[in-house]
This record gives sequence, structure tokens and C-alpha cells, in this order.
Amino acid sequence: MKKHKITAALYYVAAILSYVSAIVNFEGENSRYLGGLWICIGSTLLYLGISRSNKSKEDKDKEDK
Repeated sequence: MKKHKITAALYYVAAILSYVSAIVNFEGENSRYLGGLWICIGSTLLYLGISRSNKSKEDKDKEDK
């Protein structure tokens, strides 16, 4: 259960860093498509973090029963 929380936190950190990278890439004129790519990657990592967090909640509910 604790392993899922750590994994979810790492996905959240990676998503934030991806969004920061997207913002930096949007500032440059030559690499705007990379900004869009980093937004997609960040959104994917955010979704993975949410799903991993939900899995840890499901495991906790199973242990309580």
C-alpha cells in the first residue's frame, strides 16, 4: 500500500516538471510543438498518478474489511 503512494507521488512530481518544461518550450519560438508534446506527457503522468492513488485507496478498503 505504501509503495502505491510513493509511486503516485513520483508521478505527480514528474507531471509538474513536464508542465514546467512545456511552459519553457512555449516561450521559445522554434520549439512550440515540443511544448504541446510536454503538455501531453504531463497529462498522461497526471492520469497515471491519479489511477495509482485510487489503487492504493482500493487496497486500503480491502484491508479494512
